[in-house]
Amino acid sequence: MPTLFGRISWPETRRIGDVLRTETVGGLLLLAAALVALGWANSPWSAVYRRLSGVVVGPAALHLDLTLAQWASDGLLAIFFFVAGLELKREFVVGDVRNRLLPVAAAVGGMIAPALVYVAVNVGLSGGDLGGWAVPMATDIAFALAVLGLIGAALPPALRTFLLTLAVVDDLLAILVIALVFTSGLMLGLLALALVPLGLFALLVRRGVRAGWALVPLAVATWALVHASGVHATIAGVLLAFVVPIRSIAPFEHRWRPVSAGVAVPVFAFFAAGVSVAGAGGVADILRDPVTIGIVAGLVVGKTVGIGAAAWLVQRFTRAELDDGLSWWDVLGLALLGGIGFTVALLLGELAFGVGTVRDAHAKAGVLMGSLLAALLATVVLRIRNRVYRRDARS
Repeated sequence: MPTLFGRISWPETRRIGDVLRTETVGGLLLLAAALVALGWANSPWSAVYRRLSGVVVGPAALHLDLTLAQWASDGLLAIFFFVAGLELKREFVVGDVRNRLLPVAAAVGGMIAPALVYVAVNVGLSGGDLGGWAVPMATDIAFALAVLGLIGAALPPALRTFLLTLAVVDDLLAILVIALVFTSGLMLGLLALALVPLGLFALLVRRGVRAGWALVPLAVATWALVHASGVHATIAGVLLAFVVPIRSIAPFEHRWRPVSAGVAVPVFAFFAAGVSVAGAGGVADILRDPVTIGIVAGLVVGKTVGIGAAAWLVQRFTRAELDDGLSWWDVLGLALLGGIGFTVALLLGELAFGVGTVRDAHAKAGVLMGSLLAALLATVVLRIRNRVYRRDARS
């Protein structure tokens, strides 16, 4: 009989362990950067933080006269999505076949339900804004895996693989939302021109070239042309990842995952998470805004219901059983972890409401509160399950 969360191969177990170690450190750095940003943005030196975020760097002729905050969201996050794209391609080409359907279905359910919850809240409350429907859809890889790595050392590897695959698929779907919904003023000529450095990049990596001096300029050129075309520049990271052949994915991941987890995501968090309570109208305005409420509800309730319901439907229609020793409490814990929607959710909030607006600040506050609440609830559930697995391992 088929099983859900079945045992995975030793090479896959070892690889997931390596990813968890990297992402756990990255998640802690992300959290530290966000806390520093929050503290600075609400300190007597908040004006310095705003001026730093608004410093413009880059040539205007190439449409690259961006603020430091924009460089973090458009540039550094492209590295994050490059690594996510590598992971996604590897998982769906050479990953364990039996572990694919469940996380894909869970990712889809975990994006539809939060969007519906957000819409319901903003339709039902006065002053709502439907523009932020996409914000609670995304699960943060680094933050979620960091929490899992810290509290779930004894959890079965299949659960970790599920969360990783779910988060990667979730990011891909979020990228599609960004490309389809938040692309404006598309310049097809520049987008077509981006295929030239992308094609050269693909040619070199397929011939085994790994030298940074040859590949990085082509990657930067692809990114710059995609950015200038009107498509969000993070799309370039995914495109570059998809042309890397399977045999080369491991070296590229080994080189770039630490950069993504240790530099790109924390720096983005530093510039994106600095919500000024005073600038957002005060705590009362933040807490009663339907945007804030909708995002918190979407991340905590919508994600949990969407992921859990999708897992149940897969079990129902495939007639599969949970693997020996596993419980639906494990699924609940992972579903709650899916509500940690930090990095991409902050990006979607900026795209939906505009950087620096009051609604953007409220959206960021909602992401921070929802992610924290989801993490705390997941910690309670998974720590209990972790004790169970640790006890069983000793008996």
